[in-house]
Amino acid sequence: MKKVLALTAALTLIACSPSRAQQAGSDTAARIGDRVVTLKELEDRWAASDPAQHAEATQKLYEGRRAALDDIIAETLIGQAAKAKGMTPEAYEEAEIGKRVKPVTDADVVAFYQANANQMQGRTLDSVSPAINRYLQDQQRSSARQQLVNELRKSGPPVRVLFEAPRTKVDVAATDPALGAASAPVTIVEFSDFQCPFCQRATPTLKQLRQAYGDKIRIVWKDFPLTQIHPQAFKAAEAARCAEEQGKFWEFHDRLFGNQQALQPDDLKKHAADLGLDGAKFGSCLDSSKYAERVRDGVAAGTRLGVNSTPTVYVNGRVVQGAQPFEVFSGIIDEELESRK
Repeated sequence: MKKVLALTAALTLIACSPSRAQQAGSDTAARIGDRVVTLKELEDRWAASDPAQHAEATQKLYEGRRAALDDIIAETLIGQAAKAKGMTPEAYEEAEIGKRVKPVTDADVVAFYQANANQMQGRTLDSVSPAINRYLQDQQRSSARQQLVNELRKSGPPVRVLFEAPRTKVDVAATDPALGAASAPVTIVEFSDFQCPFCQRATPTLKQLRQAYGDKIRIVWKDFPLTQIHPQAFKAAEAARCAEEQGKFWEFHDRLFGNQQALQPDDLKKHAADLGLDGAKFGSCLDSSKYAERVRDGVAAGTRLGVNSTPTVYVNGRVVQGAQPFEVFSGIIDEELESRK
């Protein structure tokens, strides 16, 4: 085990750190007699032998660099805008965030508590309300600041990011439920789980993206039920495919995310009836596990890519993990659209 960890660390350093050979402009990583081993050969070997680990390390390196760059961009744009207003950057930022941030209401706290009931470990609403309120306030401030930076990027001096984000090739099957045309310049592939509270939180964000970008984006669903922690998720995924058979995948999708505490087979059949589906046909489809293999295909596809949590979303192959706010996705989408001009 120690040897494996040591090798992993060594490979990570090779991939992430500039060696003397690199500093000298060479792609040579090692020489074995007359045999030259290149950095590209190491990357290709690593990617082939452990694609998930390679993708994770590459993404971590990018995220670290990109976070540092985004901080510099934000500080520069805010500083320039503050100077034009005759204000300090701190005062300008606080004032602008204040214009954009929305107050957290009691209803927001209750909605968050109900949506994340499984994570509350039996604690009452009253006992966790202060913590939820602080969390939602922090989220509001973070989203407001990101909104400000996005606006400054559009109205201020041009910002060009010259290093590429890592991209993963995500195959889209004809059987994958999708919203939007295949010709859309931006494809968003979501690996998701109907019992996952964070996937539920991501759903309105994706709808907001559809409203904001229209036919410029396509959203594709991939099943990735985490059965070890969400025992009803797999059958719920099958049920959604049974609903798709009758042309109502997305309506059923919304119904499940709106009723995450009701995902037992009888609940799934009631959801189908409430949506006006043919009950006998739906019940036969669900009881026979007709689409179990298709759900397993989604899990297998995600596993090959290194997906290990939900939601995991790929925007033109660029990975976004977790229930990120609208501004995170819109920033990436804007970059993708800009790069195609």
